[in-house]
Formats: sequence, structure tokens, C-alpha cells
Amino acid sequence: MGLFDGMMGNASEADAQEVEKELGELLSPSEEVAHAYKLIRDLMVFTNKRLILVDKQGVTGKKTEYHSIPYRSITHFSVETAGTFDLDAELKIWVSGSAEPVQKTFNKQLNIYNVQSVLSDFVS
Repeated sequence: MGLFDGMMGNASEADAQEVEKELGELLSPSEEVAHAYKLIRDLMVFTNKRLILVDKQGVTGKKTEYHSIPYRSITHFSVETAGTFDLDAELKIWVSGSAEPVQKTFNKQLNIYNVQSVLSDFVS
């Protein structure tokens, strides 16, 4: 991920094996990271069991919030592709019990269709 993308708040693909090592204690013994996307210090992780949103807080990033969303709780989702002059694509995920969607922004180089396909496989 380029520095400009990080400053703009755009996510890019992260190495699933490295993320799995980083989240080792958080994952169940039978859980595997399928795909991961990095946003500066934060992560959006698709495992075979759930979606995990990792929010590193503070200056040092030592304080971390892990938001776990079971796939069965996702009611629907949408993708918005990047346009000719638009630099980013968006993914919105609606979770049961919440009126506002979880929204993530991806850089134009990342194939948003792949992200949507991963989510579709796990939700259906």
C-alpha cells in the first residue's frame, strides 16, 4: 500500500498468513484467515467463520479493538466501484440490529469485485 493511499484512508490487500500470525490468540483453533485488507494500521479480516475489524487506537497503536461480525449477522452488502475520476471503491455491510452500515474504502488498484466475491461466498 502506498503512503498516499494510507493517508487517503484507502485499504489494500494484506498477506493472509502474516495477519493470521498477528491475530493468533484471537482466532479459534479451526479458524483460518482467508483474506485481509489493511487500512493504515487497521485491518479488515475475512476468516472462514467471521469478519473481524481490527481498530488500532492511540499514538502507539497498542490499544486495539477487535470487532467480530459472524457472517450470519450480515443482512446485506453493497459495493461501489471506482469511476474514471473517483479514486476509490466502497464496501458497505449491514449487520442485523444496526441501522448504519459498516463502510470501508478501497484504493482503485484493488479489485473490489474480489472483495465482494469473498464476502458473498461466506454470507451465502
